[in-house]
Amino acid sequence: MTGKVALVTGGAEGIGAAVGRRIVAEGGKVLLCDVQIDKAQALAKELSENAAAFNLDVRDLDQWHAAVKAAQDHFGKLTVLCNIAGISEPGNVVDVDLDSWRRTIDINLEGPFYGCRAAIPAMEASGEPCAIVNIGSMIAIRAAAFVAAYSASKAGLLGLTRSIALDCAERGVPIRANMVHPGAIRTPMYDRYKYSGADTPENIETNFAATHPMNRIGEPEEVAKAVVFLASDDASFTTGCDFTVDGGGAIRS
Repeated sequence: MTGKVALVTGGAEGIGAAVGRRIVAEGGKVLLCDVQIDKAQALAKELSENAAAFNLDVRDLDQWHAAVKAAQDHFGKLTVLCNIAGISEPGNVVDVDLDSWRRTIDINLEGPFYGCRAAIPAMEASGEPCAIVNIGSMIAIRAAAFVAAYSASKAGLLGLTRSIALDCAERGVPIRANMVHPGAIRTPMYDRYKYSGADTPENIETNFAATHPMNRIGEPEEVAKAVVFLASDDASFTTGCDFTVDGGGAIRS
């Protein structure tokens, strides 16, 4: 990641924080964007001069433009966008709370759309090979009955990512766009399900683990490795791909 400047949403914790750490460890610079600005600032301080933090609600296009400008002002350019911020709330089509539906679509799908809309011109202006990495889910490939909004948002993001990959390639713009599809990963989002009270934490973990043929929960660092690979020039001929980090969950019988 030497020479790369990344904007990472959801950068305060979980997968986003793991991605930020790895980018800096591999020689890059990162703007950690999150509504949890205190946590993002603490991580940026830990990562020293190669990291900074920015308060970003991904549902606000004006804030996106400000975040992109902040990355350019602080580090001189923007070459990588990692759309990692997201939420997952239970509910099927009949029962899901309408506010939950709208919130999920706004954060998981409209947020990355806004991010790409704001970041692509800045990436083009850099004159360098650039990359977008969007976080999907094994549920984008294999929908789940109990999370209608999440299933729809991640499947929609898959289509958006492929559209961006094709558009940039056809226009000769050196921006690749790819997706990483995690399974259940040990993050604060996962913990909200594990400690929801719907069952004992032990039973909930057992049930989530069983959705992966490898029969365990993944770790944020395992996802971060895939994200940073796709963001790097090592993936220079890879665009529009689905990179699963799900213990086989998307292909289980």
